[in-house]
Amino acid sequence: MKEVKIERYPDYKDSGVEWLGEIPEHWEVTKVKNVFRLVMEPSPKNNDFELLSVYTEIGVKPRKDLEERGNKASSTDGYWFVKKGDIVVNKLLAWMGAIGVSNYDGVTSPAYDILRSKVQLESNFYHYLFRNEACVSELKKHSRGIMDMRLRLYFDKFGDVMIPFPAYTEQKKIVSFLDNKTSQIESAIGIKQKQIELLNERRQILIHRAVTLGLNPNVKLKDSGVEWIGEIPQHWEIKAIKHLKANIKNAFVDGPFGSNLKSEHYIENGEVYVVESGFITTGIFINKKFKTISEKHYQTIKRSTCIEKDIIIAKIGANYGMAAELPLLEKKSVVSGNSLKISLDNSKILNTLFVKLFGLSKQLGGFESIVNASAQPALSLGGLNNLKLPIGPINEQEAIDIYVENIELKISTAISLKEKEIEKLKEYKSALINEAVTGKIKIT
Repeated sequence: MKEVKIERYPDYKDSGVEWLGEIPEHWEVTKVKNVFRLVMEPSPKNNDFELLSVYTEIGVKPRKDLEERGNKASSTDGYWFVKKGDIVVNKLLAWMGAIGVSNYDGVTSPAYDILRSKVQLESNFYHYLFRNEACVSELKKHSRGIMDMRLRLYFDKFGDVMIPFPAYTEQKKIVSFLDNKTSQIESAIGIKQKQIELLNERRQILIHRAVTLGLNPNVKLKDSGVEWIGEIPQHWEIKAIKHLKANIKNAFVDGPFGSNLKSEHYIENGEVYVVESGFITTGIFINKKFKTISEKHYQTIKRSTCIEKDIIIAKIGANYGMAAELPLLEKKSVVSGNSLKISLDNSKILNTLFVKLFGLSKQLGGFESIVNASAQPALSLGGLNNLKLPIGPINEQEAIDIYVENIELKISTAISLKEKEIEKLKEYKSALINEAVTGKIKIT
């Protein structure tokens, strides 16, 4: 995708507004309240108007078009009526960019402010402006509250924000330009995201093939009798984990039960880390900020200790069954109540393969027969003991382990490059919008 050739206006002036800087000589600067008015038009009773919401990432959208997010209103009586072209402001999250133009007639919660134009203007120009990072930072300065999560942007403050006001025809040109360019950028981002999906699919296929079929393409196969595994080499075995105890230093260890580890036990800079399931939901250990407990409390839950090379398994919620190998940590550690851990004898069963088998079992339905799904999905120690896995000779395991690590390295590197390319495209998009709506580039 070609970058935009930069062309500047012939003459600029100081806008007198810090966040705007210089603007084209012929542009005006005015206050929000001079071009928008706050409207509070109640919707009629028993209406069937589209229920609209405004989101930081996607702007104003009909609630029905999105996945289930939050609670649905049983009635929209008394909600504010929104006309196409109105600017909808989430007062609670405007400082995060939850503001945008509505392309629909509909209704919104009274928690939102509705701004309607007082003069001729292109609302989409201000959609781009108000959602731009520099403007969002300015809106945060005009928000009230003692901390970020309690900030509110009320119209009496929003109305005083100074904004650029080019001619209506120029606003329309800028919007047309940005619609075209941002569409191209989003298309390029979408292609790269699809490439990442394909790389992840390829990774899963290659790993699944290796850990269930081995590396010899000519080996004779047999039916494993396990649906998610499929066929395996004739000389391999299917074993439940409970029959691998000779290869396991310790049985599965559960995290502390209920009252044994609660929020009141967490302290600042404690002597012991708590390893939570959120660290492992991608199948790779992600070193986040640890909660800590005291040495004294650790002694009461010592059985839940975990050490380097233990496998940590998420046991509750949507990511149950995901696993990762624990790296060397600076402090002693215990698994949290939403996790399990298992210690393997590396001379007989390899950690990397075990982690991959857990991940594949999760992705391909291997846990469905052993998980307790009465409320939210949850793995139990007994259930995990019954999980069946394909087991080959140790020399083949070692070869597969090396192969799988190489696959992970190559594909993870490729995905990382794609993610960096996506980030650069997003940065370019943000910069392009900022340059256009503040007059730093000329749109013809």
